[in-house]
Amino acid sequence: MTDVYTLGAALGVVASGRIRHDSEARLDVCGPEFTLAVGLARLGHSVAYLGKVGADELGSRILSVLRGEGVDIADLRVDEHAITGLLVKESRVGYPVLTSYYHAGSAGSRLTPGHVPIDRIGAARMLHLTGLSAALGPEVLEAMRAAVTAARNAEVMVSFSVTYRPELWASVREAEKVLGEFALASHLLFVNQDELDLVKPALTGEREVVVNRGAKGASVRADRIRYDVPMVQVPVVDVAGAEEAFCAGYISGALDGLTPSERLRRATHLAAAATTAASEWQALPARADLRRFSPQKPL
Repeated sequence: MTDVYTLGAALGVVASGRIRHDSEARLDVCGPEFTLAVGLARLGHSVAYLGKVGADELGSRILSVLRGEGVDIADLRVDEHAITGLLVKESRVGYPVLTSYYHAGSAGSRLTPGHVPIDRIGAARMLHLTGLSAALGPEVLEAMRAAVTAARNAEVMVSFSVTYRPELWASVREAEKVLGEFALASHLLFVNQDELDLVKPALTGEREVVVNRGAKGASVRADRIRYDVPMVQVPVVDVAGAEEAFCAGYISGALDGLTPSERLRRATHLAAAATTAASEWQALPARADLRRFSPQKPL
């Protein structure tokens, strides 16, 4: 049995201080489901990843990383007729990060319901999806809906991270409709403090709602009880990837049978680890590293 099945679009990422003038940039690969899969695999969980990449060097790099990290990529497809999507990111001290997504017509945006393996999702302990992939196009959206249907028919837990990126949506109203749909279909919901209004109807009921409050810490409502933990303070290099690392830590704790507050502690430590490097995923810890974060009280 696979612990977590996830699907989405992995991207190449080019990062620079000032794209217009810099002659050097950093090349990496990223994606919320990609980072979550790596984070969980490093903690010893079995993870399967469904997606599409182009038959290009970026696609080969994504395959190489996932394979090397022990992620099951049996369902990952290589599209001979499309390129791997790209994220261009400009980060300068004192300025908001500028991001540009180049995903229209990319391999990742061509994932369809026909690619969704109903039986494999039905055999997993959890299905995890994100709002970023829901914004990539109608085919991916329908693939996600098919995956949710397969999970719920097989009584598999559905985990959903809102991961709202306004530049990918035509309007806030469209985002509310789609993100709200998946939030209501979930058993475990991850939402940032500034995303709460987007999924208001899903904040009540029996589902477990995990709220990332940034520097103010994190909280979860489980079994009608609220638990809170502070955020871990570390020297920050780049906050990209922290959101997905947080989800990976919490899900890992849930799979290990930890209490809600213990899950939050693991989530915040993984999020902190992700911010200590320029890469979204390279600083994520292995299970043996968890003791280094909290030697007196292992995570």
